[in-house]
Amino acid sequence: MEERIVDENMQAEDVFEQNIRPQSLDEYVGQTEIKENLRVFIKAALMRTEPLDHVLLYGPPGLGKTTLAHIIANELGSNLKTASGPSLEKTGDLAAVLSTLEPGDVLFIDEIHRMPKFIEEVLYPAMEDFEIDLVIGSEGKSRNIRIDLPPFTLVGATTRAGDISAPLRDRFGIISKLEYYKEEELEAIIKRTSRVLDMPISLDAAKELGTRCRKTPRIANRLFKRVRDFALVEGEACITKETAEKALNRLKVDEYGLDNLDIEYLSSLIKKFNGGPVGVETIATSIGEETSTIEDVIEPFLLQEGFIKRTPRGRVATDKAYNHLKISHNETLF
Repeated sequence: MEERIVDENMQAEDVFEQNIRPQSLDEYVGQTEIKENLRVFIKAALMRTEPLDHVLLYGPPGLGKTTLAHIIANELGSNLKTASGPSLEKTGDLAAVLSTLEPGDVLFIDEIHRMPKFIEEVLYPAMEDFEIDLVIGSEGKSRNIRIDLPPFTLVGATTRAGDISAPLRDRFGIISKLEYYKEEELEAIIKRTSRVLDMPISLDAAKELGTRCRKTPRIANRLFKRVRDFALVEGEACITKETAEKALNRLKVDEYGLDNLDIEYLSSLIKKFNGGPVGVETIATSIGEETSTIEDVIEPFLLQEGFIKRTPRGRVATDKAYNHLKISHNETLF
C-alpha cells in the first residue's frame, strides 16, 4: 500500500517531530484533563520521593502518547528508556532493558499490546515488586535467579486497549485515554510548530490545516511540513491560506481530511454496493486493499466522522457520505 500523508501511524519523515516535541506539561497542547491529572500525580510522587505509579496511555495513533511519555520523564527529572512490544521477543530482551534502569527512571514500552504473553508474565513482578525471576541454563542444568530492580515507572502505550490482558492492565495505577483534538487545539499546535521551525503562518492558513488534519497532531505537523515546502518554493515569507489550499489540493487532501483512498472506499460502497450493507472483505476486494488495511487504516476516521456505520450485516454509507460525494440516493438505485 502506498504511504498516505493522512495516515496516523508514524512514518520515516515524522522524525522531525522530535525537534518540535513539547518538553513540559505547560507546553503540551490539548488532552487537558489527562494533563492536569498527571500534573497532580507527578507532584505528589515527587513530594513522597516515590516513583510515579505505572501509566497506561491508549487511543488512536498520532495523538501524543510518546510525547507524553517524554514529558512524564522530564517532569520527574528522570531518564527515559524506550522499547516496543514487538521488539521484546525473549525474556532476555526484557531483562536487558530492565537491567539498565536507574532509580526513578521511566521505561516507555510502545505497542505494549503486541508483547508476547510469556514476556508479559515476566513483567508482572517487575511492575509490582521491582524484581524479575529468570530461568538460566539448559535443560537439566537450569536454575532460577532473582534480580532486584530499582524503583521505576512503566509507561505503556497502545492503540488497542482491548488487546491488553486484564492482569497487565490491572497493574497500571494510572490509565488514560487520549481523545481526538479540537480544531482550536490543532491550530495552536500548528502555530507552535511554525514558531519552532521559524516559518510564519497566517491565522486563516492555520485554520485550514486544522480542519484537514483528521483531528490528529501528527498529521497536522506533517501537512505543515509539506505546505511549508510549497511556500518556500514560491518565495513566500509566510504561509498564506491561498498557498495552504493550493498545496493541500495538490496533495489531494480535501476539506474533511479525506484522501484518495478514503474517497475510493466511499465511492465503492455507494456506487458498487448501493450504499450497503456490505461485508468488509467484499469492499477490500473491490478496491484492491487488504482487509486489515480497511479496518485499521481507512475505517476508524470514517466511523469517527460519521461517513459510514457498522451494522451486523455490514458497512453502510450515511447521508453525510452521499452529500460529500455529491451523489443522490436515487443515482445508486439504477
